[in-house]
This record gives sequence, structure tokens and C-alpha cells, in this order.
Amino acid sequence: MKISEVSEQSGLSVDTLRYYEKVGLLPPVNRTNGGVRDYTDLDLRRVDFIKCMRTAGLPIETLIAYFALVEQGDETIQARKEILQEQRAQLLARMAQLQETLDLLNYKIQVYENAIPTWEQELVD
Repeated sequence: MKISEVSEQSGLSVDTLRYYEKVGLLPPVNRTNGGVRDYTDLDLRRVDFIKCMRTAGLPIETLIAYFALVEQGDETIQARKEILQEQRAQLLARMAQLQETLDLLNYKIQVYENAIPTWEQELVD
């Protein structure tokens, strides 16, 4: 699959995909005889994983370290698991903060809705 197709499918820009390859998040992508990147299914799964982890807030440096461990093989499974557990804990904390913010916004919206008279109330008054 060409980089433009991967970009469209993933929602990531072509520049972002090239950057991910440059910094090592993606291994060097196979190229056609004409030099055009040709993404495999494995590359696409890795792009999806990277996108998911970036959405969750994982820094690029953490992902680079994670993939370096993947390349080292099964003896690093525990270390990879610990990275993901730490990131999960950070994500849960962020989600809790976002929930508090949402609760406050909902409260304030309700306060304003109660303060604005409805047409029925205006007719009675």
C-alpha cells in the first residue's frame, strides 16, 4: 500500500508517517523498484498501534523504547508489559481528571439552564 493510501486510511499525514519511520517507530518500509514506499499488513498494524498509543498520550520516546524492546525478543516481555502498565495508570489518571472537568462543565451548564427562563415561565410571570 502506498504512503498516501496509508495516510488516508490512518488519518495520519504523510509527513507524520515519514517522521515515524525516520525516528524508528516504523522499521524501514519496503520500497518498489521506483522507490515508492510499499507498506505491508504488518506495517499497517504497527501504524494502528502507534496511532492508538499516541492517542492515549504515550510520548514518542516511550514508544521508541518499547519497540526497541520488541526487537530484542521475548526476554523483554516483562519490560514491555511494565511500560504499558505505567502508561495505562497515567491514562486512567488523565481520564479521572477529564471526568472531573466534564462533571464541572455539566454542573455549570445546568446552573445556567436553570437561570434562563423558559417561554412557559415568562408567560406565567
